[in-house]
Amino acid sequence: MALISSDVERTIKFYQELLEFPLTEIIENRDYKGSSHFFFDIGNGNLLAFFDFPGLDLGPYQEVFGGLHHIAISVDPATWERLRGKLEMAGVPHQIESGASIYFKDPDGARLELLADQLGEMYGARVL
Repeated sequence: MALISSDVERTIKFYQELLEFPLTEIIENRDYKGSSHFFFDIGNGNLLAFFDFPGLDLGPYQEVFGGLHHIAISVDPATWERLRGKLEMAGVPHQIESGASIYFKDPDGARLELLADQLGEMYGARVL
């Protein structure tokens, strides 16, 4: 999955420092000079990619029919608790559902979910 970042430094601070997803690489986007393409390790062998497009004024993120609703990321329960506390300390608005899902938005408005279940499970039921 690749998302758009309006501010590379802010995105790195949010995903790497707050959510503890290590930045694995940052390179120049081959398709748009001056643009960055960068990646975070979100666990389970998965990366979340970002592009920035300076000077294009793409406007704010919008949730639309047929578009991205949210990104669900599985983390272990101890990590979930720690990250919930960090989100609260940072003043990031969030919503907890079913005691195992926490929903919030990144700095550009993309909706994220941290799920305190093993990859392939949802609320204790196998989905994979």
